[in-house]
Amino acid sequence: MSATTPLVEVEAIARRYTMKKGVFGAPIEVRAVDGVSFSIRRGETLGIVGESGSGKSTTGRMVLGLEMPDAGTVRFDGAAIPPIGGAEWRRQRARMQMIFQDPLAALDRRLPIAAQVREPLDIHLIGNEAEREARVVELLRDVGLSADHGRRYPHELSGGQRQRAVLARALATRPDFLVCDEPVSALDVSIQAQVVNQLIDIQAALGLAMLFISHDLRVVRQVSRRVGVMYLGRIVEEGDADDLFATPVHPYTRALVSAAPHPGRKPTERIVLTGDPPNPADRPSGCAFHPRCAFAVARCRVESPVLADLGAGRQVACHLASPAGAGGVPTGPKLPALEVA
Repeated sequence: MSATTPLVEVEAIARRYTMKKGVFGAPIEVRAVDGVSFSIRRGETLGIVGESGSGKSTTGRMVLGLEMPDAGTVRFDGAAIPPIGGAEWRRQRARMQMIFQDPLAALDRRLPIAAQVREPLDIHLIGNEAEREARVVELLRDVGLSADHGRRYPHELSGGQRQRAVLARALATRPDFLVCDEPVSALDVSIQAQVVNQLIDIQAALGLAMLFISHDLRVVRQVSRRVGVMYLGRIVEEGDADDLFATPVHPYTRALVSAAPHPGRKPTERIVLTGDPPNPADRPSGCAFHPRCAFAVARCRVESPVLADLGAGRQVACHLASPAGAGGVPTGPKLPALEVA
């Protein structure tokens, strides 16, 4: 596979859940993810940001094959994700791993760390006994842990050490693709930086492709080459990370960027959204963002915008967005210039 060929291709995936309101209530359909598309090349990181409930984690699970989409397709290395639980699915899972948000919940508290790092090697029958033992020592060293840490139990490690153990386990099978679902949100800020830097170093050394899911825009900008912004199950803006944070186009993206701390920015420059995200079981007509958008026009209330290519590597789903002009940057509603550090 060439460097320009996508390793992961996601096309119009959707995931719907059915719920009931009360014992005798009629079933209600909840669209958690609704027509998401993107691709990730080998060695590239796509960051996904958005508020809680926007569908980020559900998207990650579908891309990894832990949940099957109700519509759309996910292709890995040119082949569709096989049915869950089959032999082919298990073989493919060795090449696709996940780093979870809560490292303590992701680890078995009854087993020492070394045994849990070794577990994927046992499951996928990788190497003999001696090779597996040597691989565990190598993995612990690569993530900054010692053999002594491997003999400890999860509760005996700090949060950062536990997350390193989770990373070591994810790397055990030498995967090509990692899904990182809020991997540092449960850690202190100083430990976050250490884990993120280690993840970047490991990605560069191994050429991993990554889907990095987070609500922290600073972390996403640090690790991602491209960023997709999700709102109520859909991507509303996607583009180069530096460009998107420097010149956000969609009103929702502008609000997210303005909320990130920035030295010298006045509090009055922050764009404060009114209300909460709509209920996925009762989506607004037209653009899902229009009830919270200060720039919504009549068209926004009746017609749902599609993700359109505006040039300069930017895709935006907004009726008010305009293609790139003389400055080479797409434009949106007239909002103050913002940037995230």
